[in-house]
Amino acid sequence: MKIPTSAILSSVMTVSAVAVPTASADTLAVVMAHADDESPIAPALARYAREGVQVHLIVATDGARGFGQSRPSGRQQANGTDLARLRADEARCAAGALGAQPPIFLGFPDAKLGDYAEDNGLLYRLTDQLMAALERIHPDAIVTWGPDGGYGHPDHRVISSITTQLVRAGAPGATERLFYMNIPVEAMRAMYPGRGEPPWLVPRPKYFTVRVPFEPQDADAARRAMACHRSQFTDEMVERATTAGVRAWPGGIPLIPAESGVRQDSVFAK
Repeated sequence: MKIPTSAILSSVMTVSAVAVPTASADTLAVVMAHADDESPIAPALARYAREGVQVHLIVATDGARGFGQSRPSGRQQANGTDLARLRADEARCAAGALGAQPPIFLGFPDAKLGDYAEDNGLLYRLTDQLMAALERIHPDAIVTWGPDGGYGHPDHRVISSITTQLVRAGAPGATERLFYMNIPVEAMRAMYPGRGEPPWLVPRPKYFTVRVPFEPQDADAARRAMACHRSQFTDEMVERATTAGVRAWPGGIPLIPAESGVRQDSVFAK
């Protein structure tokens, strides 16, 4: 099997060219599986964008199988190509609300990132194309899901693993400043009161050694961004989750550095 090269990235990105950040600005890449995965750290992203950081959202899947569990009654459900198109629009809306750059869509099949039986070349292509995206924007810091995937989602776990692989291998553009995000237990309870938090997936507090402070205006931007994902969240869920999140983050958005011993209030080098 021939492993594809990064030159094929241009054929799978479904947005126009992303502006190359200026040399004077810090650049942050958020590597996500789905269009709404930025929500747990959205206040920090809004804060960085407001301060002039070039924030890039890299979305691995097309979201075509990911309709939210709760949605307004009577709302017509999209699916397949229509849902993928809708979720891309929602991602652009959210990026705009946060002040981030237009999202980068890699276009891989939703809910199938680890499906080796059906497509044993998929992981290689995903790795190659993610590497090419990072090389293109050359971030100063990267945030992605932790190995738990937030709540155990297989796509999230695959994205975490591949991103960590590229960093540890020294791939072009894959800075060693890698951080893992998580969903606060309080937000999980608020969004899905009957479900409860997943067992053994919430890291212990001692690992969250980086906290990124944010202002009320950043929390407001995060609320607007989450509300953009109307295929996933009702207005009530947005309000409950963002309110619970702000209460759970009194000292800032908690992140786990991939490199142990890092204790600071920023993802960028001091």
